[in-house]
Amino acid sequence: MIPQEVKQYIKEHEEEAYELLKTLAQIPSPSNHEEKRMEFCKKWLENAGARDVYTDEALNVVYPYCVTKDNPVVVIMAHIDVVFPDTEPLPFKEEGGRLYCPGIGDDTANLVNILLTARYLTQNRILPKEVGLVFVCNSGEEGLGNLKGSRKICETYKGRIREFYSLDGGLGGVVNRAVGSSRFKVTVKTEGGHSYGSFGNANAIHKLSELIREIYQIQVPSEGKTTYNVGTIEGGTSVNTIAQEASMLCEYRSDRLESLKYMEEKFNEIFQKEGVTVEVIGVRPCEKLNEEESARREELICRAEELLYRVTGKRPERRSSSTDCNTPLSMGIPSVCYGAYFGKGAHTREEYVEKDSLTMGYEVAFETVLNYCS
Repeated sequence: MIPQEVKQYIKEHEEEAYELLKTLAQIPSPSNHEEKRMEFCKKWLENAGARDVYTDEALNVVYPYCVTKDNPVVVIMAHIDVVFPDTEPLPFKEEGGRLYCPGIGDDTANLVNILLTARYLTQNRILPKEVGLVFVCNSGEEGLGNLKGSRKICETYKGRIREFYSLDGGLGGVVNRAVGSSRFKVTVKTEGGHSYGSFGNANAIHKLSELIREIYQIQVPSEGKTTYNVGTIEGGTSVNTIAQEASMLCEYRSDRLESLKYMEEKFNEIFQKEGVTVEVIGVRPCEKLNEEESARREELICRAEELLYRVTGKRPERRSSSTDCNTPLSMGIPSVCYGAYFGKGAHTREEYVEKDSLTMGYEVAFETVLNYCS
C-alpha cells in the first residue's frame, strides 16, 4: 500500500497538480505534431531536477532514471498526443466538479501522473530495486500516429525491457487483450466525364461505393471481437461531372491474431479490382506471448486490478483495446494498461474528468511506480 508520507505529499500538491493539468490540457498536440507538449514536458522535468532527459526522433520525451548501460528497465509511459487537429489552444473549463477539455482524460490526466511521479522519485532520491525506470511522455498513440512513440522506445531499449506500463484510460478498467489493426487509403480512378454528354462512363464514386458495400458484407469471426469501418470518403468534382477519382480511409481490427489474418485475406480480395490502388497508412500489431510471458502479464493485470479496487472501492473491468502496449506485447514483453481518473467523453469535444477522482489517480500512479523502489 502507498505510504502515509506519499499520501501527504499528494495532498500538499493537489493544487499544483490541478494547475499542471489545466496548462497541459490546453497545449495543442495532434498526432505527428506533438512538438509543443514535447517541449513543455522536457522543460518541466528539467526544472524539477531530472537529469539526462532527452527527446528522440519520434517526439518522445524520455527520462531514464537510474538506467545504466545494461541493467533491465521498466517502462512507464503516457501519451502526449490527442485526436484533435487543433493548432490553437484547446478550450478548458471547470463546471460542476468536472474539468472539460478535448483530450483532458485521453491522455492528459495520465500524463500529469508521469511527470509528478518522476519528480517525486528524483527530488526524494528514491531508488528503484534491480531495474532502471524509463519515464516516457510519448508521441503517436492516437490515429495515424501508428504507435510511433512506443515503437521507438521498444527499439531503443530492445532486449532490456522487463515490464511495460501505459497509463491510458480511466480508473474503471484494465486492458487485458491488445487489439491489432490495419488501416488503408483506397483510391479508385475511372475515365469520368460530363454527366450528360458522357453518361454511361464509369463513375469512381460508384465504384468506391461497391467496394464499401462488399466490406460491409464481410462475416466477421465469432471468436473474440473483430470489426471493420469506413471512416471517411472523398472525391468527385461537381454535381454535373462523372467522378474520375474517389477515395476512402478504412480499417479492420481484432483482438485475435488469427482473425486479423482472416480480415487481411477478405480485404485483399475486395481490393483486387481494376483501377483500385491501396496505400497502407497504419498497422498496429496484436499480442504474441508464449505461456511464460502470458503468465507474467496476468500477474501484472491482477496486481493492477487489486490496486484499482483498493484505491477506488470499485472492481475494474477487463477490456480489449488498442494502446501503446500493443508494441511490447507483440515482442513478448509483459505489459499492462490502465488509467488514473474517472470521466467520460473520450475522443469528443465534450470530454471531461471528474476533479475529485484525480487524487485517487495520483495514488494509483505513485503506487505503481513505488512498487519498483526500495
